[in-house]
Amino acid sequence: MPRRARMYIPGYAYHIVQRGNNREACFFEEENYRVYIRYMDEVLPRYGSCLHAYCLMTNHVHLLITPDCVDSISNFMKVVCSRYAQYINKKYARTGTLWEGRHKASAIDTEGYLLKCYRYIELNPVAAHIVNRPEEYAWTSHHCNAWGRPGFANLSPSILSGSWSKSTTKMFELSKAF
Repeated sequence: MPRRARMYIPGYAYHIVQRGNNREACFFEEENYRVYIRYMDEVLPRYGSCLHAYCLMTNHVHLLITPDCVDSISNFMKVVCSRYAQYINKKYARTGTLWEGRHKASAIDTEGYLLKCYRYIELNPVAAHIVNRPEEYAWTSHHCNAWGRPGFANLSPSILSGSWSKSTTKMFELSKAF
């Protein structure tokens, strides 16, 4: 019996985490990170979602994403993760699964939690003691969100609108303050 499709509320932000199988590495060299980002860039517009923040760690991926349709995130993750797994298996002459099951998703329901997610995602390499400052890590949206540098083509950093719009500056200040 097939698994039931996950449904997401359109226009509602989600923190997505996809881990490597047995928490093992899923990125082995710089080219791998570039390929994953390229796949995200190609697939994101097809399924109608806005990516606000991301961090590619050695053995897992964090995304802050808002879907346009109920199945946008599921389809996006399925295509990106399966294409990337096929790429890794072919490149490194390996077989089997790369990912630990399906992605995990946490709905973001408050401004405070949204800001915590931005901070958590983009400061993850610092918390993991990989780098001392977030700008030292290449595989995160921090460069675009905190400093306004060009990066991932389909990144939509500002999710804050309506009642949250006053916090856009606060979000950037929190990122820079670290």
